[in-house]
Amino acid sequence: EAVLRTTMGDIHIRLFGEQCPRTVENFCSHARNGYYDNVIFHRVIKGFMIQTGDPLGDGTGGESIWGGEFEDEFNRELRHDRPFTVSMANAGPNTNGSQFFITTVPTPWLDNKHTVFGRLIKGMDIATSIEAVTVDDTDKPLTDVFILSVDIS
Repeated sequence: EAVLRTTMGDIHIRLFGEQCPRTVENFCSHARNGYYDNVIFHRVIKGFMIQTGDPLGDGTGGESIWGGEFEDEFNRELRHDRPFTVSMANAGPNTNGSQFFITTVPTPWLDNKHTVFGRLIKGMDIATSIEAVTVDDTDKPLTDVFILSVDIS
């Protein structure tokens, strides 16, 4: 389990380490190393998702714990079939780094394009509150929402 401690409250995530071991290892290592500390939600789209994990804060940064990118880990049982799914952001096949997003609605068109590696088990109201913040025309919140830290247990 991971707990994102954000400036708007805590988000608890069940991680799927058995189904996507490299993705969960990458996320947990980054979390333990403080990589996600004080990183903003740089992309928030109402009725879709909230995205974070970029140390540059603009959607262009971040890398894996191995340096660069790593491969997708798709699993037939892990689909974007419900809200509050946690999935890797990417720039095409096998380009996972550090960025991830939390869906706020079912997003089946993302299946087999983005690796699902967790689901929210608590704090759905916090994710919904983040989704509702005012954004600019690039979908960046006008007032920064931060991950303060991530606890892994």
